[in-house]
Amino acid sequence: MEDLKKRKLDETGNGQNSLLSSEEEQLRSLLDPLAKAQLIELLAKLGSQYPSIAEEIRSVARTDPVHRKLFVRGLAWNTSSETLCAEFQVHGEIEEGAVIFDKTTGKSRGYGFITYKDMESAQTALKAPSKLIDGRMVVCNLACESLSSTSVLPDQAQRKLYIGGLSPDTTSEMLLFFFRRHGEIEEGSVAYDKDTNRSRGFGFVTYKTVDGAKKAIDDPQKSLGGRNITVKLADNHKSKMVQPQLPAAMVPVPIPVASGYPQAGKAHSSTAPVGYTYPQPMASYTSTAYPSPPTAAAPYPTQPQISYSPFSLMKDHPSTTPAGMSGYPYYIAKQ
Repeated sequence: MEDLKKRKLDETGNGQNSLLSSEEEQLRSLLDPLAKAQLIELLAKLGSQYPSIAEEIRSVARTDPVHRKLFVRGLAWNTSSETLCAEFQVHGEIEEGAVIFDKTTGKSRGYGFITYKDMESAQTALKAPSKLIDGRMVVCNLACESLSSTSVLPDQAQRKLYIGGLSPDTTSEMLLFFFRRHGEIEEGSVAYDKDTNRSRGFGFVTYKTVDGAKKAIDDPQKSLGGRNITVKLADNHKSKMVQPQLPAAMVPVPIPVASGYPQAGKAHSSTAPVGYTYPQPMASYTSTAYPSPPTAAAPYPTQPQISYSPFSLMKDHPSTTPAGMSGYPYYIAKQ
């Protein structure tokens, strides 16, 4: 009798499991064609209505390091891994952290990574993404976002400024303090040479709002460290540094000038070129600019035709040779 009851219970349990499995497969088939954005919207809505679902989502997220790993950019060349970890440890326990160095030169590449032990610490750090470390304003975000082009905000081109003409003594702290009056700064620093760690005479400042960047550009007071500085959008500065290349067909080629033609910057003889039977006026051109091409000269007037009587060569006729022309042939017209 007990064996019969046990068999019925097993059959009932197997039947329920089969129904659950079938229902799960049906739900998977419905969810599979949905886009990622639709799935996120659906889970967020269910999580807000049912606390058990919300906790399940959090539990899965905690196990994935994608929510705990931060990318930190804009580091000074002398910032060490120890310094980086010490600055971010205020937000929670760090599982792993390091500055990335170039394998060939052994020098910092200007960025690093921080991985927290729990997701909440990473979220706290992201609430204040900008930090001043070793005189440089650094910025952090989720490492997975830095690998995607969508991590760059579309309005960043209107918020990032190029600051030129800086004094060698101007530090990043001075630069940030000077421009902070126009609005909250997201990141910024003086550009330093990797080898000498000396200022390159320019820097960058990125505001959190477009309005802050506009105020900095429009501010008439542009003097810092005893020098007049240049403030412009960083993208505009970059485009001016790229020089357009002329196509091969448009490369200027010097045109050879025949001898006898006037050339800029050279003295000209009044002697006409070989092969010319009429005297040619020599134009005077300045070496700075050529005038508009002169209008074509009027054609030479038709020369009157003169008919001459036949003549013959008379030699040795002293009686007919003019005075002073003895010994020279003389042409005399025949009568």
